[in-house]
Amino acid sequence: MTEPVTSYRIAVMGGTGPQGKGLGYRFARQGHTVVLGSRSAEKAVPVAEEVTARLAGVEGAGTVSGASNAEACAEADVVVLAVPWDGHDDLVASLPLEGKTVVSCVNPLAFDKRGAHGQVINGGEGSAAESAQALAPEATVVGAFHNVSAVLLWGEEEYLDEDVLVVGDSVDAKGVAIELARSVSGRPGIDAGKLRLARQLEPFTAVLISINRKYKTHAGIRISGVDLGGE
Repeated sequence: MTEPVTSYRIAVMGGTGPQGKGLGYRFARQGHTVVLGSRSAEKAVPVAEEVTARLAGVEGAGTVSGASNAEACAEADVVVLAVPWDGHDDLVASLPLEGKTVVSCVNPLAFDKRGAHGQVINGGEGSAAESAQALAPEATVVGAFHNVSAVLLWGEEEYLDEDVLVVGDSVDAKGVAIELARSVSGRPGIDAGKLRLARQLEPFTAVLISINRKYKTHAGIRISGVDLGGE
């Protein structure tokens, strides 16, 4: 295990779902303190216990606990939104996010007979990440981890062979997500631009779903030609 440069207390909203649980596991595996949030603590606690059991024997792993969404956020440095798009706005508006770095990995997708596709948000001029920023103006929202397979997050590999793309308008907040990406890929995330580019990252997950269906795999993204400082 590589010690994190900074150890964060991370609240994962949607922590009982596949993506939230997988991200929580990866963060805790690398020494971060994780609180899995859910509508009720009673639902979150057993999942936290499952993640804790998975971490048995991992040297230097952080602790994992479960709490209600609001309780999970209250003491967190970083809040990860790993929730469905349906009900997203009501949840975000209810959370105590002032002064926190918020990492959105919400993908507004729809499905029909032709497969997955991205939903159009705000007439094509919005995204889940931008909606979260508008609803929580005193927080700093970045987008990241949109395109990482929940199956692989919960897998046995120490690191996933892919890159995490990070978008946001704050250099400092992007730096937090770029560092947290080490927990998934073993290397820093890639600064992919401003928050509005979440409009491209979020629906791109539908492309990966299509690839996965065709090739029976769990596809990810790798970016060539970028120097990550020897990582």
